[in-house]
Amino acid sequence: MKHVVFKDRIKLYAKAGNGGNGCVSFRREKYIPRGGPDGGDGGHGGSVILRCDANEDSLLPLYYQPHQKAANAQHGLGSDRHGKNSEDCIVKVAPGTVVYDAETNEFVGELVKDGEELVICKGGHGGLGNARFKSSTNQAPRQSSDGTMGEEKVFWLELKLIADVGLVGYPNAGKSTLLSRLTHAHPKIAPYPFTTINPIVGTLEYENFSRLKIADIPGLIEGAHDGVGLGHQFLRHIERSRFILFVLDMAGTDDRNPTDDFMHLKEELRLHLEELSCTPYTIVANKMDSPGADENLAEFKQRTGELVYEISAELGVGIEPVRAHLYKHFFETRRILEETAEMDASENEDD
Repeated sequence: MKHVVFKDRIKLYAKAGNGGNGCVSFRREKYIPRGGPDGGDGGHGGSVILRCDANEDSLLPLYYQPHQKAANAQHGLGSDRHGKNSEDCIVKVAPGTVVYDAETNEFVGELVKDGEELVICKGGHGGLGNARFKSSTNQAPRQSSDGTMGEEKVFWLELKLIADVGLVGYPNAGKSTLLSRLTHAHPKIAPYPFTTINPIVGTLEYENFSRLKIADIPGLIEGAHDGVGLGHQFLRHIERSRFILFVLDMAGTDDRNPTDDFMHLKEELRLHLEELSCTPYTIVANKMDSPGADENLAEFKQRTGELVYEISAELGVGIEPVRAHLYKHFFETRRILEETAEMDASENEDD
């Protein structure tokens, strides 16, 4: 039996609750010969609502429970008693979930921030009881209205992981090993390509309790945007990354060299989404303990002129400078910008 550990695209069947029917009733009590109509309204049906939950990182729970249904409301009762409203069906989803109508493929909405909600199926309204129809010309109405049906729809839910840093590289470049060195994540590590078959997210923690989310994207190869290799199904997870860490196998292979790998990776990202060309990045030269790595690194620097961090993820060498670089980019730079903005604001007040 195949064990599913990650799902980033699922079909969701949602059904909101129906509204309760209005009641036809008349007040009948001793010594009150003309009690009149007292039928109550029906309750309102519950809606199906998606709620963003920061503790979720996959659509796997909904893969196993694709049918989500809110309860129907209670019908109206005599003595002017309103039918009980049914509770909403709250469905928790991971941050970065995008919702499409399965029939029209139209964009419905997306949930990014923790606690954010999106109503995908509205509950039905309750019907009116006969007390609502009383008038000077109709003092004993016997009509009521039925509650409306709750909406029923089918949706595609697609997850685009929200991570501060996305690890991008060819298969077996050492991304999973680097992730395990930077965070407490435990991805599968093995000496063969496509070991990682789904995105893995880890958290990089610093001594001052600052945190960064790092996502290991399954290995990309040339033509990934057209479905080659593991295809473009995981490229969308890079779209929301605020920073890209290119992990290059500096030892190279018989049919590839690190410089060409880097060029191809950048092109694949651009072909998938033009805006990714503007995402800031840093290059990590991995496997520097391997034969031929020094020569390949010298060629890489000469051809690209890029700043490179030399590491051996397997031996744990060179990891700390990478940690420091990420901290400087995300926290020190932001602090300097905030301080500069405060100084400018105070100068404007003095003027």
